Amino acid sequence: MSVDLRVDGEERATLFFDMDGTLIDSEVGITTCIAYALQKMDHPVPSQETLLGWIGPSLRTTFAPLFGDAERVEQAVAFYRERFDVEGWREHTVYPDIEAVVRALHERGHRLAVVTAKNEPHARRIVEHLPFGDLFEDVIGSTPDGSRSSKPQLVGEVLHRLQLAPEGCWMIGDRRMDIEGARHHGLRSVGVLWGFGGEQELTEAGAGQLARDPAQLLALLA
Repeated sequence: MSVDLRVDGEERATLFFDMDGTLIDSEVGITTCIAYALQKMDHPVPSQETLLGWIGPSLRTTFAPLFGDAERVEQAVAFYRERFDVEGWREHTVYPDIEAVVRALHERGHRLAVVTAKNEPHARRIVEHLPFGDLFEDVIGSTPDGSRSSKPQLVGEVLHRLQLAPEGCWMIGDRRMDIEGARHHGLRSVGVLWGFGGEQELTEAGAGQLARDPAQLLALLA
């Protein structure tokens, strides 16, 4: 059955939400699991500020400069997942007001999806446990083997799965990778300033709009 997404005669855009730093504050889960993996690899754990900068890119992108050798990179990824599977996936909080905003956008008639560099099985588990997770039509994440992990690849995958034209979609995220993924496919974009990227990073990446708080999304996407 087709769904009419026209409101007052206007078709609503489909909105792709990044996860970490956009829907949830996952600092504790991600940085603790990275530190766990580094400790298991007998590698020094850097400062929390450095670890925060590693939230957003794929794990292999993060670990490759540290270990170089592909086998050691895969071992580090495995250690990260070892802890994340048990504890890390639950170590997050939902950003204030984001649930109400997502619900309002859904009620307006927008189709919604999550597009994240997080391992897709992990991403799906997290979304399923969010109180508003059922509002997302699909969850697109990285493949466990890393063959699909960059934001351009992930945005391309969601466009393919949902059979969408780029000009009818927006990418909403907190890091430059989100904006780069949107620009690669010709999507409009919103950079959010409550996550891990910051205004300078998002502006330099070419974000079409900036939102300082979740409520501002309602006006920008009107």
